[in-house]
Amino acid sequence: MRMRRSIAVLAAAAALVTVCGGCSVQTPETDADGKVRSPAPADVGPTTTTPASASAPASAPTRTTTDDRPSGAPATSAPPAAVLWSRGDTGREVRELQARLRQVAWLYDGPTGTYDDRTEQAVKGFQGKRGLPSTGRTDTVTWQRLLGMTREPGEWDLYLMGGQPAAAPDPRCLTGRVLCIDKTTRTLRWMIDGRTESTVSVRFGSQYTPTREGVFHVYWKSRNHVSTLYHSPMPYAMFFSGGQAVHYSADFAARGYAGASHGCVNVRDEAAIADLFAQVRNGDKVVVSW
Repeated sequence: MRMRRSIAVLAAAAALVTVCGGCSVQTPETDADGKVRSPAPADVGPTTTTPASASAPASAPTRTTTDDRPSGAPATSAPPAAVLWSRGDTGREVRELQARLRQVAWLYDGPTGTYDDRTEQAVKGFQGKRGLPSTGRTDTVTWQRLLGMTREPGEWDLYLMGGQPAAAPDPRCLTGRVLCIDKTTRTLRWMIDGRTESTVSVRFGSQYTPTREGVFHVYWKSRNHVSTLYHSPMPYAMFFSGGQAVHYSADFAARGYAGASHGCVNVRDEAAIADLFAQVRNGDKVVVSW
């Protein structure tokens, strides 16, 4: 009987080893009567729970993301791009923006120097085409993208439709009633006794039909004149040298300095030249200079 009990105990121990694989199992001890003796308890002390942080090596490297931000750090969004110009702004910088937008065919009017509705829509279209927020405001990101796609505009790209500030008047314009015309700044001043009454943008003849320079006088005014040589309309014509006159030009109003006259001094602002035509008299001086 004792022999069978011992064999059963040993068989159970062997089965436990087989199930646990690599586990360490103590073989039960028996006393003199063949009874199984309980093993002495191990002195392991009180049971404790090891914190999760204690299991990680103290010197373990911190994993970082592709933007060099530690993986545990809170996500931060990029600061918004600063707005440089928006609707209602004016100035030379706006002219440059408009000139560059014309180069990439997002704006066809101007440059005017005023950030108007058409400029806003052009910027919005440019932004949307390139996956930028379509705000219509020119921020630093939009401006850098536009700079990379365009060239530096020249002086007459900036003033394609006129608006160039007038320079100091020619000394010959400082006395009397004078149409003071400056080819350098492409402006016409209406002056009385050295005081500027008004200023308008003008364009001149091409290199093949240049506008004459010098001192002249208005000798004939024709409100609804049509050229007998070119058969083109010349409203508000004020003739000063042969067939050359100061007059309104619808082509100048539409195309700016992309065109030229046959020698006349073209004015693009119809309301302005209508007012000027009403004030100028036959005999008033005309000075054309560089």
